[in-house]
Amino acid sequence: MTDLLWQKAGVETNAKIMKFLAGDDVLLDREFFLHDITASKAHVEGLANIGVVSAQEAEDLKRELDILAEDFRAGRFVLDERYEDGHSAIEARLTERLGDAGRRVHTGRSRNDQILVATRLWLKEKLALLGAHCRSIADVCLQRAAQPSLPLPGYTHLQRAVVSSTAMWFAGFAEGFVDNAWRAKQTAAWIDANPLGTAAGYGVNLPLDRAHTTQALGFGRMQVSPIYAQLSRGKFEMAVMEALSSAMLDARRLAWDLSLFTTAEFNFVSLPSEYTTGSSIMPNKRNPDVVELLRASYATVAAARCEIEQLLSLPSGYQRDLQFSKGSLFHGVTHGLAALELLPDLLARMQWNEAAMRAAIEPAMYATDVAIEQAAAGVPFREAYRAAAQAAQEAGQGRTPESSLAARTSPGAGNDVQLAVLRQRLDSLAS
Repeated sequence: MTDLLWQKAGVETNAKIMKFLAGDDVLLDREFFLHDITASKAHVEGLANIGVVSAQEAEDLKRELDILAEDFRAGRFVLDERYEDGHSAIEARLTERLGDAGRRVHTGRSRNDQILVATRLWLKEKLALLGAHCRSIADVCLQRAAQPSLPLPGYTHLQRAVVSSTAMWFAGFAEGFVDNAWRAKQTAAWIDANPLGTAAGYGVNLPLDRAHTTQALGFGRMQVSPIYAQLSRGKFEMAVMEALSSAMLDARRLAWDLSLFTTAEFNFVSLPSEYTTGSSIMPNKRNPDVVELLRASYATVAAARCEIEQLLSLPSGYQRDLQFSKGSLFHGVTHGLAALELLPDLLARMQWNEAAMRAAIEPAMYATDVAIEQAAAGVPFREAYRAAAQAAQEAGQGRTPESSLAARTSPGAGNDVQLAVLRQRLDSLAS
């Protein structure tokens, strides 16, 4: 391992202890490394603005940081156990190439605000992806909802309830993912605060140009209080995980529907073959494994959020416990985004089985229509309800799924799905 940033004369280190302290940190830092380099460039510019490094040193440092980024992307520079973490690797590389100029790069900052700003930039990037995936899912759902609608049994308690439709099913998930996209956008605005320049949580005796680094890194505002910058670590990550969890919750329920609808007992939906796998022993099987793992993926995201929350039983100021939040954050966000990315194509290509869906609509499913029609004619609803219940099996006489849906005029229902309203909400997210 290279020299430790905090190494002092006469202080011994123990290899086993150092291994425990490092853990997977340096490997996880690969995910944040390019953002760390970007923030380091802005920090160098800020140092030049207050005369801590010369203009020439700043140009040299930024050039070497760009080279390091390219070497990292190309695999010529590998972040591995030679380094305590990504921050140490950056300083070691700059010192190796530029001597004293490299040794000046850490002036006025701590690894605390260094990881805060790199993580914050990473979170903004991932929220942008989350929003894009949710918009794509909503868009496909709206496109499918606009196609000729087919009757679909509606369920409550997993029991046949009333007549629904494929348009209503798709519109329901479209609106859910529009809301998820809005939540991602709102969360991105909430966490859009620059912590760079807060150092270890108490500021430094230098007039750091924090306004410059805020603008250079594309943040909407400066995180003013150094103490709050540390308090926000974990809190902001949890907000991102909550936005992701919101989308994954809808994905789980969607996957649950498809898990049921693809069974032989329902037979409402067939999936593209690449979204299914075969059995290792039963030649006749095609299993909806992708759908099942989509359903299970919420648990991965929720567990990651829970681990971060449990780490936050801390006083103010930086505590090393927070190092463990990196792994939870990376694995939860990466897995959740990978799951959501599969949904647009799956939803675009799944096929409805109209005959099976029509066959599952039984006469009693029109009983609610009968009760409401009687109530509209002046019969007290509870009286109409009892009469319809007693004659439920005859409720379907002279009725069709299409007539039931056409009579459903409440806003958002079968005859008034209001796809234009949902499309407008989705389109407004682009502004």
